[in-house]
Amino acid sequence: MYIYIHIPFCSHICSYCDFPKLLYTKKYIDKYLDSLEREIKLRYKGDLVKSIYIGGGTPTSLDVEELDKLFKILDIFNKDKGIEFTVESNVESLNDNKIKLLKKNGVNRVSLGVQSFDDNILNSLNRFHNKKDVFNVVSKLKKNSINNISIDLIYGVNSDMEVIKRDIDCFLELDIPHISCYSLIIEDNTLFGISRRDYIKDDVEYEMYNYINNKLNNNGYIHYEVSNYAKPGYESVHNKNYWLNGSYYGFGLGAVSYIDNYRITNTKNMHKYLDGNYVYDKVYEDIDRQKENDLILGLRMTKGVNIECFNKKYNDDLLKKNIIKELINDGFLVANSQYIKCNEKYFYVQ
Repeated sequence: MYIYIHIPFCSHICSYCDFPKLLYTKKYIDKYLDSLEREIKLRYKGDLVKSIYIGGGTPTSLDVEELDKLFKILDIFNKDKGIEFTVESNVESLNDNKIKLLKKNGVNRVSLGVQSFDDNILNSLNRFHNKKDVFNVVSKLKKNSINNISIDLIYGVNSDMEVIKRDIDCFLELDIPHISCYSLIIEDNTLFGISRRDYIKDDVEYEMYNYINNKLNNNGYIHYEVSNYAKPGYESVHNKNYWLNGSYYGFGLGAVSYIDNYRITNTKNMHKYLDGNYVYDKVYEDIDRQKENDLILGLRMTKGVNIECFNKKYNDDLLKKNIIKELINDGFLVANSQYIKCNEKYFYVQ
């Protein structure tokens, strides 16, 4: 089983963020963690856990004592010996004491919200670190033997190709095994959405995507999913489970679970969550929806959908489906003896 834990607190609100979040307010932390513990005890069935991913928000906006309380709560899980244990962090919220606490509690992967190394871009995104800070925190993680490090990078904030070239060069200089590269998406309820910020031109964004893809491939990074690149053996175990449409628990404000073919969405209302009214929506996904999701999610991976696994799972024949045959004939999909995948030249538009 795979576990996602949502910590919604942030020291500041970024211009583009659409995840459930609120400004760090100390009086809410203990109440939230107590409610999180109750939810976990109510819903967790003792499954062997292969991955824990603590996201947000900014989990490391919590202080050392609050993080220690969180980790004690997570002791309830029956953890696999080879577990991948990831914590998301902003660069400026991770210090020596917190890194030592992560290491002590078995965290072996850290995902840093870098977004850019360019000061002007960082200012527009409402981020509070700089290039030097990124290099310093990566160095501290490595000194504490946390070497499985990923960064998030956003491109398309402006039209300057030189910025993305410098950003990728900085990433390569960090010598870490994973990067997630996302084009800027402007959601209505974000600071960018409220200010009606415009997108850059599609052809410029596509040029940026191609540059990132080629540069990372040429430096030994495998493009294994639409937005994700890794050195061999460092693909995200947790996120690959999402793209394989596997089961997972989601605990915390706004978290989503997929258990026994039910898609369960938690409330985004903090007061309801603290009162124990955790679930906002619960929908059963029938066999047709399961097949659809297996295809939609699986085609996000460059390897694609395993034909034999799909056919065995659903007692079906994927390559005989009319829509699949049409997409192959039109060149949007490509099939070999093992996988059906998106044609590389259309990968970007997903």
